[in-house]
Amino acid sequence: MTNSRSTLLIKFCVLITSLTIVSFAWAGTNKISLMQVTKDISYLASDELKGRDNYSPEIRLAADYIAKRFQENGLVAVDAISGADFLQKYQVTKTTPKTLNLTINGQNIPSESLAMASTITNFSWAIDNQTKNTEFTIHNVGKSDDMQAILSTLNARGGKHLVLLNPVHKVLFERYQHYFEQGTTRLTQENISKSLDGVIVIALSTIIAEKIKTLSVSGMSTKRKNELMNVVAIIPGKTKPEEIVLYSAHYDHLGVKAGEENVIYNGADDNASGTTAIINLAQYFAKQGNNARTLMFAAFSAEEIGGFGSRYFSKQLEPQTITAMINIEMIGKPSKFGTGTIWMTGMDRSDLGEQLNTVLAKSGKKIYKDPYPEQGLFYRSDNATLARLGVPAHSFSSTQLDKDQHYHQASDDLSSLNLTSLHQVIKMLATATQPLVDGSITPSRINKNLLKGQGLIF
Repeated sequence: MTNSRSTLLIKFCVLITSLTIVSFAWAGTNKISLMQVTKDISYLASDELKGRDNYSPEIRLAADYIAKRFQENGLVAVDAISGADFLQKYQVTKTTPKTLNLTINGQNIPSESLAMASTITNFSWAIDNQTKNTEFTIHNVGKSDDMQAILSTLNARGGKHLVLLNPVHKVLFERYQHYFEQGTTRLTQENISKSLDGVIVIALSTIIAEKIKTLSVSGMSTKRKNELMNVVAIIPGKTKPEEIVLYSAHYDHLGVKAGEENVIYNGADDNASGTTAIINLAQYFAKQGNNARTLMFAAFSAEEIGGFGSRYFSKQLEPQTITAMINIEMIGKPSKFGTGTIWMTGMDRSDLGEQLNTVLAKSGKKIYKDPYPEQGLFYRSDNATLARLGVPAHSFSSTQLDKDQHYHQASDDLSSLNLTSLHQVIKMLATATQPLVDGSITPSRINKNLLKGQGLIF
């Protein structure tokens, strides 16, 4: 009987201790100021920054602001010894279609029925009685075929392709056509290898490959190099400096749309909200000053044009050193689960979500499973790049994709947000990830062999 009472007493003490620790952690997040959160997001989503387009002067203003906030809170550059600043610069090459011509069996295919994604400036292919095709592959996409799946496969494979698309797919074709017209982007460093070059030409046509007797296709594109930058800073770990907890968000958006000079796509939710979160989490953990692991904070550019900021970032460090990646994406409005709640992509890919929810359970809160699995969101943000390298990398969001009328619209401005909910989410993330910070939990790695790869062409 005495032993039973002792056991119960010990369990009770452990429970009280755990609840007290969580209570202190939650109370500590009161240091995350709603006023400062409001100030940060108000600037990042302001008209002054003109929507933070990747190729605009204004995105540099955003980068400078983020760097200043990191610096004033005592964070240091990753390579502080050499005096490097917070700006991680890299180059991308944008290839934009200029002309495309296709003739099949003597019939010219009109330009409105053609689309092209290319990493090559000039190409010319032909089939006739004297010329056998060995340079490119022809693919038929019939009425009942999955156009997106076929294009995704070709994109992952690379190489040169002509896709003959049944007109029943016209609506989806026009989306690809519009997307391709904006140009394809790659890290400039990747252009060194010619083996990565590729072309996909899509033609709306009832002609099938087996009926082609003669064919000629030629295309021209222009290439332009641009310098972009991530903003990266760290709080060095006290006892486990070689282990990194990465907090990230992309800070770029759509800018000012061509032909709409006075219409600014501010991107308040997408993703000034996530950027505001990592800035204020950095401030919070810096003031605590007791992180066992090194905390890294990365604001990525180029997410909206293919995730090239995170792709470059991933090549600058050893992925095995990253214990977990908390990628924050669109948290400016209440989720379907209520004010101040969030959900997480890829919860089945690692046990990170389970571990964070064990922490939050003591305060009656939880991180929900991605409610929109059909959207493939695990692959649609910067976490995917690191996840493909085995990092427990997940995105955390509150957006209601099935109802949000502001996504990628000019109406995604400060007035569309719920700043109280945003503030609560930031505080909850601080509490949930505290055991990552102090080194008491380590999530399982993601099986990178089970993830689909990145496209080689678009």
